Amino acid sequence: MKRIDFDPQSATPVLPEVWAAMQPFFSEHYGNPSAPHQAGLWARDAVEQARKQVAQFIHAHSPEEIIFTSSGEEAANLAVKGTAWANERRGNHVVATELEHPAVLQSIEFLTQRGRQCTRVKVDAQGLVDPAAVRAALTDKTTLICVQHANPDIGTIEPIQEIGAIANERGIPFFVDATATAGWLPIDVGTMGADLVAFSPHRFYGPKGVGILYRHRQARLTNLIHGGPQEGGRRAGLENVPAIVGAGKACEIAAEQQLQWQAHAAALQRLLWRGLSESVPRLRWNGPEPGTMRLATNLHFSLAGVEGEAVLLSCDLKGLAIASGAACLGRSARLPAVLAAIGLEPAWARGSVLMSLGKDNTEAEAAEVLKLFPEVVRKIREMSPAWEK
Repeated sequence: MKRIDFDPQSATPVLPEVWAAMQPFFSEHYGNPSAPHQAGLWARDAVEQARKQVAQFIHAHSPEEIIFTSSGEEAANLAVKGTAWANERRGNHVVATELEHPAVLQSIEFLTQRGRQCTRVKVDAQGLVDPAAVRAALTDKTTLICVQHANPDIGTIEPIQEIGAIANERGIPFFVDATATAGWLPIDVGTMGADLVAFSPHRFYGPKGVGILYRHRQARLTNLIHGGPQEGGRRAGLENVPAIVGAGKACEIAAEQQLQWQAHAAALQRLLWRGLSESVPRLRWNGPEPGTMRLATNLHFSLAGVEGEAVLLSCDLKGLAIASGAACLGRSARLPAVLAAIGLEPAWARGSVLMSLGKDNTEAEAAEVLKLFPEVVRKIREMSPAWEK
């Protein structure tokens, strides 16, 4: 049975070119980048080349503004906690939207349990945050503003440039979580007005086990991991050289091909949006319609009378991989906070389904899903007391 992957948002396959770039650093050039001999120099030069590739990808001023971590979540933790601790004398207040990733929200919760304060800015029914609401939440003690570039659950693209202008006007550090958008939307940290940007290459055909944090050269940041002098003293620990090399190569390729990837995904998104709307009764779309306000890779909807997990498992048995919420919360019994934030009723939220699209998905796969998925939903509803009611 040929499987269809409509969950590349949780992970993508490593591109052949990326794997080819990584391979020598598992065996031939296995040295420690901190070592003073030739083997160490090979590894160190490779890490610095990757740093340049990442800096060019996001239009950073200098490669020195790139910090490699173990994951996008670690990068977010470093941005939130590191900025809060580095600016303790200035204030103790953080502003974030209700839609932020758990890595951001739990980092903020960690800080609030230790005396910091946080204002969570509400979003509208489409998941869109109003820049005026962000401005209204600021105080003279605010030391950080956190806003996602786009939400990975419902695909809403936020007005980052407008919020960045507000942050810069007030002289407040601005952190953007671009994990859902890197490789799919152009990222220019200067245009965004961002002081910190986190993302991970496993979302755009790079390796797992590496995350990236952009830090503006003037942004104050306290490190979380202590020990060696790696990453300019801001993230101690032996570098994962193969993964870092792969991250750099993935960024280089994405810089050239992301607009093509985006256009391909957008065409499939429109096809599926129309087809599912016509073939599945009592389906409710979450987030904006396809277009400039929604990620082209994202399809999130709710189904009446079914549980999202039951749909996921039934589809998996038939060879279709989908999701029912963020991958990092896949084993949680709680309703997604994102759906609560947009005001979705619990009955609809329990039936939520997330399909995501990548460059390798095809129209033939979309056509197969449009035949398979309505039948899965129909059979589950036949057995559902909630559907009978």
